[in-house]
Formats: sequence, structure tokens, C-alpha cells
Amino acid sequence: MGRPRSDVTDAELAVLKCLWRHGPSTIRQLTDELYPEGGTSEYSTVQKLLERLEGKRCVRRRAAGRQNVYSARVERDDLIAHRLRETAMRLCEGSLTPLLTQLVSGSRLSDDDLDALRRLIDERSEGPTGGES
Repeated sequence: MGRPRSDVTDAELAVLKCLWRHGPSTIRQLTDELYPEGGTSEYSTVQKLLERLEGKRCVRRRAAGRQNVYSARVERDDLIAHRLRETAMRLCEGSLTPLLTQLVSGSRLSDDDLDALRRLIDERSEGPTGGES
């Protein structure tokens, strides 16, 4: 998957979320999802958002008959990583530790979340070989 060239707006993120949830979609399908009571102006809004996302390399378009079908080019995890790195650079001189500390200590984590974090830390501490030497 691609990496976003620049950050996405909240409106663009709403379009991406629909694509992540439903997969490849037409402008009409996205408009119906985002604006159930929408009309021509909302269709134009979604079309413009898709054009901007395509320019940012976050979506791709393919022709399907007389319609264009759009799909996400960037995965949710890639966008999260991009935003966290950007925030770390702006607020923490590039260090992720203050962000991670705040996320973990400032949130009520479920047992499943804590187990997932422990597994991730264990995997990362084992190194790229997958085990200790």
C-alpha cells in the first residue's frame, strides 16, 4: 500500500473510512453512505474529496463501464503511523515515547488491549530474528 504524501482532512478521512469499511466504491455509493439524504451538491463534494485524495496518493481510481470505482491506496495502520510520526516530530523532537506513555497512561485499556501491547513489546524485544540467540 502507498504512503500518504500529506495529511488528510477530517472530511477526506471520512471517505477513507468508508473505503476501508466497504472496499472499492463508486462516488454514488460513497455519497449515499456519507450523506444519506444528500443530493447533487453532496455528490460534488465527495467527488472533490476523492480528487484530492487521489492527488495525495491515498486512493486509486479505475474505470468500470461509465463509472469510476475508487479504492483506498493507503491502509489505516499506515495513516496512523504517519500521523503519529508527524505528531512526534512536532511535539516530542521525534521521540514516540511521550506519545505512547500518554496514550497508555491516559486511557483505560481493556485486558485484551494490555495483552496485545505485551505481545507487541515481547515481539519487538526479540528482534528481527524472531528469537534470542
